[in-house]
Amino acid sequence: MNKLQTGDTVRFLNSVGGGKVKGFLNKQVVIVEDENGFDVPVLASECVVVASEGNKKLSETETENEQAGQKKSSPDLPRITPEDDEPAETVEGEKITACLAYLPTDVKTLSNTSYECYFVNDSNYYLFFTYLSRENSAWKCRYQGSVEPNTKIFLEEFDKTQLNEIEKICVQFIAFKHHKPFGIKQPYSVELAVDTVKFYKLHSFRENDYFDEDALVYYIARNDVPEHQLLVSATDVQRTIIEKERPAPARPRRQRIEKKEQQAPLVVDLHIDQLLDTTAGMTNADMLEYQLQKFHEAMEAHAAEKNAKIVFIHGKGNGVLKNAILKELQNKYKKCYHQDASFQEYGYGATMVTIK
Repeated sequence: MNKLQTGDTVRFLNSVGGGKVKGFLNKQVVIVEDENGFDVPVLASECVVVASEGNKKLSETETENEQAGQKKSSPDLPRITPEDDEPAETVEGEKITACLAYLPTDVKTLSNTSYECYFVNDSNYYLFFTYLSRENSAWKCRYQGSVEPNTKIFLEEFDKTQLNEIEKICVQFIAFKHHKPFGIKQPYSVELAVDTVKFYKLHSFRENDYFDEDALVYYIARNDVPEHQLLVSATDVQRTIIEKERPAPARPRRQRIEKKEQQAPLVVDLHIDQLLDTTAGMTNADMLEYQLQKFHEAMEAHAAEKNAKIVFIHGKGNGVLKNAILKELQNKYKKCYHQDASFQEYGYGATMVTIK
């Protein structure tokens, strides 16, 4: 395959369309101006030169073959009719929904199985995307490429020893269409925190719209709305790194005794999937009642421990469980003090109660 140059006329190898090379985004990505005048980012490996800047006409043999209606057998120059190969569109697909899906390769041996990761494009748009994971204060690209409308694409397979690598992930993409006008979508960049503990629990993998098998799904965007980003400032990251690297100062014996008396807070996770193995047959009201029951049990069990601290993890969600807990604290535990728990330790969605 010839080296691409600005001005070359190209066709896309594994998707519909082509155009003229207008420039280069980097060594791997070129900007191609299609027949409608739109600039389309495409992997250089997906482009096939059909007329170079120095030789803009096809050879005489190719010209004769085209006039005779013969199809060229070389895989480097696929004959594609855009109108025939365009994916079918749906009304719902005009709003972008995209997600990452994780599936165990052998659900019967969940304790030692590996996992597959897929990117799902549930829209009428082509998506040019990158899939990244965080390493300390930097990001590592795990996959980059493009995916056709209403298509899912395999990204990687990994085992349990690599779970820590995907605790913080980011997906970025831009949306476009071939051979037809479309509305401009804003570039997406969404950071998410992956709960790697769920990979060890069978009930974390659930029925979904995209696979016959149960999967653990993390949405990047739903109906054009990006998921909430993981908001951690660079200052917080740097402070955490410094604190981990800083050696613990030597303390006099009396301070050790005082530290022993100051016990760490009790942590109670009220997520329903942490309390029950299954919620089959339960309504939302049933689940909320069960969560509040566990809240009261923890409060009553430690009611006599003055200044004891309990952290209740209720999640951010739509705030139903948090509001119910705050109402109980105001009505039944008026003497207790409560506040949002430490973001650095528990993230969003946790309340700390101090027994008085």
